[in-house]
Amino acid sequence: MIKLWPWQLENETKKMRGKALSGKAMLVLCIASFLAGSLFTNRSWGGPQSSPAKDHHQFPIVSRHVNDINLNEDKRDCDQKRKLIEAKPGDILGEVERTHQAIKSLESTISGLEMELAEARTSEASGQLTPTNHTLQKAFVVIGINTAFSSRKRRDSVRETWMLKGAKLKELEKEKGIVIRFVIGHSPVSGGVLDKALDSEQAEHKDFLRLKHVEGYHELSTKTRLYFSTATSIWDAEFYVKVDDDVHLNLGMLVSTLAKHRFKPRIYIGCMKSGPVLSQKGLKYHEPEYWKFGEEGNKYFRHATGQLYAISKDIAAYISNNSPILHRYANEDVSLGSWLIGLEVEHVDDRSMCCGTPPDCEWKAQAGNVCVASFDWSCSGICRSVERMKKVHKACGEGEGAVWNVDL
Repeated sequence: MIKLWPWQLENETKKMRGKALSGKAMLVLCIASFLAGSLFTNRSWGGPQSSPAKDHHQFPIVSRHVNDINLNEDKRDCDQKRKLIEAKPGDILGEVERTHQAIKSLESTISGLEMELAEARTSEASGQLTPTNHTLQKAFVVIGINTAFSSRKRRDSVRETWMLKGAKLKELEKEKGIVIRFVIGHSPVSGGVLDKALDSEQAEHKDFLRLKHVEGYHELSTKTRLYFSTATSIWDAEFYVKVDDDVHLNLGMLVSTLAKHRFKPRIYIGCMKSGPVLSQKGLKYHEPEYWKFGEEGNKYFRHATGQLYAISKDIAAYISNNSPILHRYANEDVSLGSWLIGLEVEHVDDRSMCCGTPPDCEWKAQAGNVCVASFDWSCSGICRSVERMKKVHKACGEGEGAVWNVDL
């Protein structure tokens, strides 16, 4: 290789300024540039993988395409924003409302599927799946009248007023799918005098649903739980109702009310209340587990009053399938409310299900607002119901043919 001293290089440069490069020199210079570029490129590709942002700068063609894509996205965003700006406020609110409803509907569907899956898993684990050779009786509603061994006169007062008897009771069940039964368990002494008296009454009226349960006032939560479990094992109904035997009921109004909600999932209907949690012992509605509800003086969560309430079939199935792990509080209406408070259940507060006795329900009936049920809050039922049930029925009853005229 020919070596040139600095001063010689300067002279050569001065000479080259005055003359153009030859074709041969130009070729050599191009080859040298290509080799230098290749060496630089190999070093760049041999190192760590560069980030997308750096690649855009190293490769102008790629960068140009990426920039084009970004420009298109920006243009679309601008178009969307322009449409929102130019749209009328009503259009925007309508779109937001439709989106909200779609999301709400999807959440409700997902919740329902999760509940059904939980029910299926629980049934399978506990061996409670309905045998394939057992066919449930179809019904629109099963009405369970909570009663006790000492309430024979109360039952007779109900049979003589709003409840149908004998052949008419069977016809109502067959034609309308309305099942009505007095719900009761067994006495502490199996086969004793109380059980024999009830067996005789059942032979006469055939309107009882017997539970595998020992009767007792402080066992109402257990009884309620067993009622739903037993009823769902016999009837495939759309609704299940619990009512006390000292409450006046208008069957037509009840069925009409339920029919309004028949295509909705997980419905819980009643007069919703939130009474005080009573911590003092000796009171009628004392709550031994009052401490679970927070500070003294707190109220219960919203739940339907125990005189009358209705639940849809999916809720009844949930109670039946999860019965062993459902906690029981002292008051059965609180217990039911606690079983549902954490679920995706619609609470329907219907005040026509808790009208007062005359003159309250009488005035409402005269105004065309016939009540579903009537009772006295002070007595948690109709005070002296055996003597007054006929009077309440005469003043507030809907008429004998009302239930037959309901279109289901």
